Amino acid sequence: MPSSGWRGWIGPVMAMVLGGILRLVNLGWPHAITFDETYYPKDALGLLDAGYEKAMVENANDLILGSDGNWRALHLFTGDPSFVVHPPLGKWTIALGEWAFGATPLGWRLPVAILGTLSILMVARITRRLTRSDLVGTLAGLLLAVEGMHLVLSRTGLLDLILMFWVVAAFGLLLIDRDHTRARLAELVRSEGLAATATRWGPRLGLRPWRWAAAVALGLACSVKWSGLWFLALFMLMAVIWDVSARRAVGVHWPWRATLVRDAIPAALVTIPIVLAVYLSSWTGWFLSDGGYARHWADDQPPSLIPEALRSLWHYHAEAWRFHVGLSSDHPYKSNALSWFFQARPTSFYYEGIKDGSQGCEAKNCSSAVTALGNPLIWWFGILALLHQLWRWLGRRDWRSGAVLVGVLAGWVPWLIYLDRTIFTFYVVVFVPFVVMAVAMTLGAIIGPADAPAARRRNGTILAAALVMAMIVAGWWFYPIWTAEVIPYDAWRARMWFSTWV
Repeated sequence: MPSSGWRGWIGPVMAMVLGGILRLVNLGWPHAITFDETYYPKDALGLLDAGYEKAMVENANDLILGSDGNWRALHLFTGDPSFVVHPPLGKWTIALGEWAFGATPLGWRLPVAILGTLSILMVARITRRLTRSDLVGTLAGLLLAVEGMHLVLSRTGLLDLILMFWVVAAFGLLLIDRDHTRARLAELVRSEGLAATATRWGPRLGLRPWRWAAAVALGLACSVKWSGLWFLALFMLMAVIWDVSARRAVGVHWPWRATLVRDAIPAALVTIPIVLAVYLSSWTGWFLSDGGYARHWADDQPPSLIPEALRSLWHYHAEAWRFHVGLSSDHPYKSNALSWFFQARPTSFYYEGIKDGSQGCEAKNCSSAVTALGNPLIWWFGILALLHQLWRWLGRRDWRSGAVLVGVLAGWVPWLIYLDRTIFTFYVVVFVPFVVMAVAMTLGAIIGPADAPAARRRNGTILAAALVMAMIVAGWWFYPIWTAEVIPYDAWRARMWFSTWV
C-alpha cells in the first residue's frame, strides 16, 4: 500500500465529508413525495406496522405530507395486503428512518443518504486498494461526491442506491479476499519454496472469510432488488478467474482444473446457501404474518413435501416475475439503456413552477426541480475512460481494468435485453461507482507513473487537474436542479443543455 495508518484515510474521509454535506443539508426538501417515493416509503410503513407491505387509501399522500410524521395516528391502510415486486430489505432500510424520524421526507430519505455518504468512503478506499495509490483513491471519492446521479439518488427514498451500496461492499470484500489469498501464497513460497506450490493442483487456499462476507453482501443486494443476481454471477466468476491467475503465478500445472476443484466448487457450495439464507431472512416479516400478499396461497393447493410458506413465497415470486417481464406501460421519461452513458434522457423526479413570489422566489417565474441527471462531464469523460480501461484489460492484461469493467457490465448489459421495456436512466446509479473508478484510474494514467520524466508528469498533472476542476464546476452548476433549490426559471432553463433534458 502507498501509506499506512491514518494517512491512507485522510483523502477518502475528506471526500466523504464533502459528499455528506452535499447529501444531508436540507435533506427534507422538497417537502413532497418525489417520483417513486410514492411506493417505497409507504411500503416501509406497512412493514413497520405489520411486517408486510399494506395497501393504502387513495389520499394517503396528502395525509402523510399534511401530518407531523406520526403515521400511526393516520388512517392510512385499507386492511388489504399490497402486491409489490421487489424484496423487502430496501424498504426495511427506509423504514428505519421512518421509525426514528416519522413518516416525513427527512425520515424516509435519511437512511439512503447515510448509505450514499458511506459509499463515497468505500469507493475511495476500494480504488486505493485497487490501484495502490492514495491520490487515485481520493480522486474516485471526490468525483463520486460531485456525481449528480449518485447525489440525487442519495437524497431520494428509492431502492437503487441501497442496492448500489451492497454491490460496492461485495466488490470491496472480494478485493480484500484477493489480496489476502495472494499474500498467503506469497508467504508459502517464501517459507517453503516454489516447489511446494508448483505442483499439478497447487496448495489449498484455506478458509475464505472475506469471500463469505462478500456472499452476505451479495445476498443483501439481491434482497433489495433481483438485479443483484447479475452481480452475484459476474462477481463470483471474476473471483474464480482471480484464483486461476493466482495459481498460475505460483506455478500450478493445472490452474483451471485446480481452481475448479479446490476453489470454484467449494465456493459455490458455501456462497449459494449464504445468499439464499440472507435472501429468505429478508422475508421474515412476511413469513411471520398472516396477512401478507399470497401468504397462504399454498393452503388450498395439493399437499407437498415443500413447506406451504415456501410454496406461497414461490408463487408470489412467479407473479412478480411476470410483472417485471411484461412491464410495457409508456412513460415520458423512459430511457433506452443504449443512451445511458450519454445521459441523453434524465428522469425528472420533481418539478414545481413558482409564479407568486413565494418560497423565496425573487423573479417573475421560478423553478424548483429534482432532475436525476448525472454529472455530464464525468459521464462523457467516463465513456473515454471505460474505453481506455477496455484497452488496458485486453491489450495489457491489466486485471484492475477488467474488475472495474465487470462492475459496469453487471449493472448495464442485462438491461440491453429489455430495450422495449419502460426503464429509466437513473438505474445507472448501481454501477456509477465503477464508472468513477474508471475515470480516476484514467486520470492517474494521464498524470503518469512516478518514474516518468518530470515534464511528462507536470503536463499530465496540469491536464488531469483541469479535467477534475471542470467536473467539480459542473457539479456546482447542476447542484440546484439536483436538490430542488428555488431558482429563476431562466437559470433552470440554462441548465437544460439539450431538449431531451426537459
